[in-house]
This record gives sequence, structure tokens and C-alpha cells, in this order.
Amino acid sequence: MSNPGASNPGSQRAEILIADGDIGRGRRVATALEAAGHTCAVVPHGAAALEVALAERPRIVVAAADLSLVDAGKLAEILRANPNTRAVRFLFLGGDSVEGLLGGIGDARLDAMARTDQVLEAIAALLERQQRVERLDGGIATALELSGTLTELAPAELLQTLHLRGASGRLVFEPDEEGIMPDPGEVTLQEGEIHSARIGPIRGEKALFRMLAWRAGSFEFEPGAVDHEVEIKTPTRAVLAEGLRQLDEWNRLAPKLPPLASSISLRIDRGELPRIVHPLTQEVLRLLEVHDRVGDLVDDCRYPDYQVLQTLHTLGERRIVELGRARIAPSQALEPVALFNEAQCRRIRTFVQAGLARDSAAPDAKLLVVAASLLGLERFATLLKKVPGVVLAPRFERAEIEPHHLEPLARVELDGEFGIDLIHLPAEGSSAPLWAFAGHRALGTIVLLDAGVGESASRLAQITEVLRKRPGARTFHVVMLGEGERLSPKDLGENLALIDEASLFLLPVEGSKDPDALLRSLFARIVP
Repeated sequence: MSNPGASNPGSQRAEILIADGDIGRGRRVATALEAAGHTCAVVPHGAAALEVALAERPRIVVAAADLSLVDAGKLAEILRANPNTRAVRFLFLGGDSVEGLLGGIGDARLDAMARTDQVLEAIAALLERQQRVERLDGGIATALELSGTLTELAPAELLQTLHLRGASGRLVFEPDEEGIMPDPGEVTLQEGEIHSARIGPIRGEKALFRMLAWRAGSFEFEPGAVDHEVEIKTPTRAVLAEGLRQLDEWNRLAPKLPPLASSISLRIDRGELPRIVHPLTQEVLRLLEVHDRVGDLVDDCRYPDYQVLQTLHTLGERRIVELGRARIAPSQALEPVALFNEAQCRRIRTFVQAGLARDSAAPDAKLLVVAASLLGLERFATLLKKVPGVVLAPRFERAEIEPHHLEPLARVELDGEFGIDLIHLPAEGSSAPLWAFAGHRALGTIVLLDAGVGESASRLAQITEVLRKRPGARTFHVVMLGEGERLSPKDLGENLALIDEASLFLLPVEGSKDPDALLRSLFARIVP
């Protein structure tokens, strides 16, 4: 290696480049990767990383967010703009967000203090996804029709790959989102630039941004010339970056935005409306004359969904519109309703099957349960026991619960051959070596809190921090309330972060006549 700051044993091309001002940390990661059969180079700053990356063309760059000379975001932008290094994937260490090309499509981020085994696992996931992109890339190069699932490659990654390849053709998405997006989506590209997008009657950027959120379903790309009118004139890199930005904002602010099923009405006379100059706000207020449901107004408005919902939220805060409760039709079923419907079961199976051979049987899904107290764990088991399709493990069925043991809690049967195993994960520090291992390929973690949310969350801070650092980790906080217990306004106010993350659920145990209904809203969020 010509660069004196780089370390690369032998003459073999570096597959993974580690750019870290903390050279000791960088070398520890490199040693572990080399033991796993990878070739590595380690450099101390962004300028050296740029030089080595252009010479070595690595597959993965592990970059500390606070790189000197050339920061991590700028490094990503330069390498993505170079045809020889455009396929590189980044694992950023540290930083709440890293400004990079295309919003970091296909990249990953870990906390700056992530352990070496977490870094190795994240790199393995990036390499796996990169191999799938390369197979797609090879098909594009030979003008083949391509197909696959959205659990293998997200819509943004597909579109980025087609863009970088300069592909022309028609990309069709068949979503597996029951009741949300029943129509297929279609995107046309000409020489890598997105020309049009549509989902049923929804067109343009609005349709494209909706498709970027799809995580279950299938895709098919048909190469060839397209003759659609150019509906999207923004350059593809910019429109994808904006779409992902809006999606991130939507996910972050989801609890504050009005549900699509909510009713909506103007609460003041139109003559009292303030003078509105923004076209989006004008259109929303005009559509209130013909729509009384949020979802219908969002569909009819020509602006992207997130912008419309954000505008409705602002109008609600200013007491210009009235947002009602979601209107849910009463169930006519006479039989008990299971926790998951058919479409949700398919999505869970697809999540578990991802990365496995197509003809191999899907193993059972895994869901972790962490409890702040034995009482909370007992209350949760009591609720589960009453739900059709849920079978408690023998020890929990007999109320012989041992909070210090890693053991099965219950099983949720999905279709007779496939189910979800709920695993109780002890929160004591002595079990810390198990935490990261147990979280591998889990659907998520249910964190059981007591009515004293702040105190119980504090007791679980160490384990939840470890589990949340895993790539793709999802955490759901559940407050188990006994008879007469309430969540105090003070405790709620001090834990607003949980609400902002859309991860706080209140489950009253006593007096519940329909425990499966209480749990369905929780488990619906767990579906990937």
C-alpha cells in the first residue's frame, strides 16, 4: 500500500476500508474482519480514505462520522459520484445523521461506541445486500427481465441501481400491504432518470414517495424504451433523497400526525379563515369542502402524503380544523379474532425467510420480551393466556416464572406450521453477554414497564440501549396497568421521547373483556 497511513497485509485488494481517527479501534475491527476472511485497510483520516478507496475500490467503507480533513458525508458523496466507486456501501460510526449522497441509500449507521461484534454483524448485512444489488446490476447490464422481493431490496435501492446503470424500462411493484396500498405501483425510467410514477390514480412524486415506504411485496423490471410523458422532472438523485427525507420525518413524527382513518372537518366559518398564501394549505382547505376523512383528502391532494398530513397537523394545532377519532367499522365476526391477519402472516414469514435459500423452510419468528418487574411479566402472561392462538410455555402457564432465566414465554400460532416464539430475556447485568446474541434476526423487543414509567425505564436502560443499537432493531414499550393504576401526567411528560418514537402502549390488565383487541394494536406494529 503506497499510503503510509494505511494498513493492508499482503498485496490483495482491500475489500473493506476502515477510516477512523481512533486507529486502535480501527485495527481491532480490521483484525476481527481478517480473522473472518476479509481483506482490510485502515486509514486515520478522510483524505487518506479517499486516496485508498480510489485505488483499491473497496466493497465496504467503515467511516467514523467525525473524520478529519474530509468528513464522512463528503467522502461518501465523492465516492458515489465516481463511476469506479459508486457501488461502495458505507457503515457510519457515530453521528445522528450523516449527510451523504442519495440520503445514504443502502448504508448503515451504528453508535460510535458500538462493540466489534456489532460492527462485524452490520458489515455482514451490508455485504449480503450488496451481493443482491450486484446480481440485479448484472441482470440490468444484460437487459434481462428481473424480479424479486422487497425484503431483499427496498424500492430506493432498486431505483438507485437502475439510475446508476442508466437503465431504461418499467419497474412494477406488487405490494403486500393489505388495506393500505391495494394497487400495484409503476415507475418508468429512461437512461437512468425517473420519468413517471403511478399507483392507480395517484401520479408523479406523490406516488413515488409512497412506493419508497413499501417494505413487503415483490418487484419486476421490464427493460426497454418508454414512451410515457415526463411527469417527474427533478433529477433522480435529488428526488430519491427528498423522498427518503420525508419518509424519515414521517416515521419520526408518526404519533403526532393524524391517522388516515380519522374524520376531519373545518371548525371555523370560511369567512374567518386567515389569508393563506401557501398553495398546499389552500388546496387542503379547498378539499375540506368535499372530504370528511383524512385518507380521502390525502389521496385527492396532489402534494406528497407527508406534506399533507403535516399541514393537517398544523391546522389542527391552530384550531382551524377538527380531527376526530378514527372510524373503524364494528367487527361482524362471531369467532375470536387472531392477533394477525393473513397478509400480516405472509409479511412475517417473508421477513424470516430473507437471506435463506428460497426452497428452505422458514424457521419460526422470534420476538423478545424484557420486563422491568416480575409483576409486569406475570400481567403480560395473563393477557396472552386469554388470546386465541397463543400457547404459554409450561412454566409460565403454571405461574412458575423465573425472571432471571432466558426461556420461552409463549408461542403465537400463525398457520399451524409457522409461528412466533416469544422469548423472555433477563435484564440483569449478569445476562448482558446474551443480549446482543438474542436480538439477532428478532422481529423486535417488547419492553414491559410498570405504572411508574420513568423508574422502570431507568432499570431497563442498559439492556434497551444494547438491543436498540443492533441494525434494524425495533423496540416497543408497553406499560402494564393493574386495576386502578394510571399513568401520571408528570410521568408521561417526563417520558415523551417514547411517544415521539411511536413505541408506547398502555395495556390495562384487570377488567379487560377483549384482551386480544388490546394486543392486536401492539402486534400490528411489530409486523415488519
